[in-house]
Amino acid sequence: MAKDARDSWGSPMEFVLACVSYAVGLGNVWRFPYLCQMHGGGGFLIPYLIMLVLEGVPLFYLELAIGQKMRLGSIGAWTAISPYLGGVGLASVVTSLYLCLYYNIINAWSFWYLFHSFQSVLPWAVCPANSNLTGPLEECEKATPTQYFFYRETLNISPSIEENGGLHMGQALCFLLAWVITYLFIVRGIKSTGKVVYFTATFPYLVMLIYLIRGMTLHGALNGVKYMFTPKMEELANPTTWINAATQIFFSLGLGFGSLIAFASYNQYHNNFERQAIIVSFINSGTSIFSAIVTFSIYGFKATVNYETCLERTRILLLNTFSLPEANITIDNIFEMIEKLNSTYPVQFAELKLEDCSLEKELSTAVEGAGLAFIVYSEAIKNMPLSQLWSVLYFFMLLLLGMGSMLGNITAIITPLRDFKVVARISDEVFNGGVCLLCLLLGLGFTTTSGNYWFTMFNDYGATFSLLFVVLIEVIAVSYIYGIRRFEKDIEDMLGHRPNWYWKIMWAGVSPLLLICLFVFYVVNYIQGGTPTYQAWNKDLGKSEQTEYPVFGQAFIGLLLVSSVSCIPLTALYVFCQRKKHAQQHKQQLTVNTVAA
Repeated sequence: MAKDARDSWGSPMEFVLACVSYAVGLGNVWRFPYLCQMHGGGGFLIPYLIMLVLEGVPLFYLELAIGQKMRLGSIGAWTAISPYLGGVGLASVVTSLYLCLYYNIINAWSFWYLFHSFQSVLPWAVCPANSNLTGPLEECEKATPTQYFFYRETLNISPSIEENGGLHMGQALCFLLAWVITYLFIVRGIKSTGKVVYFTATFPYLVMLIYLIRGMTLHGALNGVKYMFTPKMEELANPTTWINAATQIFFSLGLGFGSLIAFASYNQYHNNFERQAIIVSFINSGTSIFSAIVTFSIYGFKATVNYETCLERTRILLLNTFSLPEANITIDNIFEMIEKLNSTYPVQFAELKLEDCSLEKELSTAVEGAGLAFIVYSEAIKNMPLSQLWSVLYFFMLLLLGMGSMLGNITAIITPLRDFKVVARISDEVFNGGVCLLCLLLGLGFTTTSGNYWFTMFNDYGATFSLLFVVLIEVIAVSYIYGIRRFEKDIEDMLGHRPNWYWKIMWAGVSPLLLICLFVFYVVNYIQGGTPTYQAWNKDLGKSEQTEYPVFGQAFIGLLLVSSVSCIPLTALYVFCQRKKHAQQHKQQLTVNTVAA
């Protein structure tokens, strides 16, 4: 490993902002609100905050301590603890590489939507006309304008993963732009990143605050917020609620990727990382709750608009069917009139096909991921006054959240590699550019017509399994191989005091047990799930359908699951063989020397 003078952050604030920019990402905006919606609103906050204390903060602290003590990237840090553990760092690098390959395609989508927001009429607000100009396109009419714009205009999606129609040039150019900006953010290593994070870590909060103020003034917003904070306590008896809370904390903080170790390796040796770990962890969770309030205010607006539109269709149907004056039925008395008409004209009423209009049903429709960020939000934005302004603000915020996380993702690859002497000789500009170019070329496949299906595959299987395994090995290695007492002394050397009993209990017992439970749950869930499936877009029906992955897709999933995790045993085996070989050579040399003597 290279032992030259190491770059460092300009100030502790740069390090904190880098961690916040990395940890606070798209998952806070599109995953946490979905889990709240799915697991009983405010009731989900109870297991979420408990898991933050039992799992999130202790593991975040542990990774920062390792990085600051060893002053090396993930590969070097774990090799320094034990040569047999070098594979842990290598597994982190491989997982971060997988993440980098597909994560920037989300930023490309954000660019695409941002550029299309500068139009007099938002393109996802209305369906385009058909070739005869006699009406809207059939695919758009069967779906919705927002779904059509995402699946057809943005992705130009193929019917299945097995069909590929080449690159979507618009997406490819946006993808190129995303990587060019990523490169500019890291061109001079930590010196560039330290300045960029002042913007990427703070501006999204300004946008979210503006959105909160605007969201709370929207018609029906309070319906959404009330739904969020009305707990369904029975969900606490559901094990899946606790598993999802633990998983959300785990991934939201970015544990296991090696980014936190890399960031901490640029700290001053006596930096107070303990306080910073607590601050960043709670900022991250606070942001999740804050963004959920913003999201549920938008949900409330969208749900109320859909609900009242449904009631209006029902009102018009009743007026026309029973030839009633316009003023006889209003939105306020519609349910009363339905009962009255049903009792007065039972035969005629029975022939009607009334829609089931329910505000509760609208609010409980849970959507996550790209569906929430690019379809649900877009649908809400198009109904707002000055929709172009809100669209620009929203997608710019989404872009900054994605770019902030990309800084951590790419640093997790670059830092450990630059610790090697052969790489340390190359300038930051050239080496960082080479890594970005490689990721760009490998990731171009995600801009093809079947690219979204590959994106889903990487997102579902590229990191979850390997990260759980990596962090489990990390905490066991520190607690039982490196040793808690030795680790305590290292922390005392850096901070001037030893960690208290809370940290030691978490590292030695509680956190490993939780990780084992999560790991077992994931494996059992995967096995019981049968053949892996994905959502294929059916343009004839205007909706997604669940489809099984073909054989080559299943084989690739297996490769994703095994490739990163296998680094750990293979590296340990390689070190063992090398040591055995050196021992034999040393023994032979001693024998020769003895004979010669």
